[in-house]
Amino acid sequence: MEILQLPLVCALIISSLTSATVVQDFNHVERCKDSLYMGTPPRGFVDTKLKKICQRYADKPRYVTLYDPSKRIPVYSAYTFKKTEGDRRVDYPWMYEPQLAELDGNGNMLPFPTGYLHMKFEDSQAVLDDYSDVVLYERGHLNPDQHQSSPHDRAATYTLTNVVPEIREFNIGPWREYEERIRVRLNNFCRGTAYIVTGVTTRGNMIRRNNQNRVAIPEDVWSAYCCTEYDHNAPHDVRVLFPSHGALAKNAKEGNSVHEMTVLELEMFLRNNIEVDTNLQIFYDNCVSPSPLPLYLQHTI
Repeated sequence: MEILQLPLVCALIISSLTSATVVQDFNHVERCKDSLYMGTPPRGFVDTKLKKICQRYADKPRYVTLYDPSKRIPVYSAYTFKKTEGDRRVDYPWMYEPQLAELDGNGNMLPFPTGYLHMKFEDSQAVLDDYSDVVLYERGHLNPDQHQSSPHDRAATYTLTNVVPEIREFNIGPWREYEERIRVRLNNFCRGTAYIVTGVTTRGNMIRRNNQNRVAIPEDVWSAYCCTEYDHNAPHDVRVLFPSHGALAKNAKEGNSVHEMTVLELEMFLRNNIEVDTNLQIFYDNCVSPSPLPLYLQHTI
């Protein structure tokens, strides 16, 4: 989705509040793992060149992203769903991640400058120019602002490390409708914390700029949620969609309807279409809620 650029003064204020961290492990940074069910990231992603980003805003971790610097798009973003009316919007400048370009980065995720950006940043990630002259594609959030409630949580989604090129008709049509359907479902029937992982598959198609391959174009967009504390009195057609469920869609102008499926079915598709091993698992223990202690043991701890 497109947003307005704020004046430079506002951008400088926001940059002082905003930081993100590239880490060896999502558990390395305090509270970063809170975005993951049971503090555990999806397993089975075998590419050692992928970068783990703990997306921080106003000195607080907001969500995590597994990023592919060679394709200049996220593999997935994982976040906790926040209940919201879904009708509010905020306008923040698009941001980039300095630490993807240099090991001595200061940890701050920064708004794109209005002037020169060093080439080494373009080598490691997408920049605004990659999207500026592209007619068919829009910047599609993996962690959408509609699934966040506070201004800070929403602002943290406006980084190019959280977006992929999505066909406009798909972005504003079937996928936006799916995001809204999940928002309403989790708002109404999830009683605890809902964890969501949204990612993509690619087939080699790229956005080109200056005769160079720049940003990978997703072939498919997929998503899955996990909510172990849900309304057991919900209608049967809703209860069967808990504690977890997945979805898959083609990033295309036509034939782009979203197909909901079990997470196990989604994982089977991903094993055949992305670089993962046979141990791929989106949610720890398949989002099975830990068994409560027997009553006779509950007073012994």
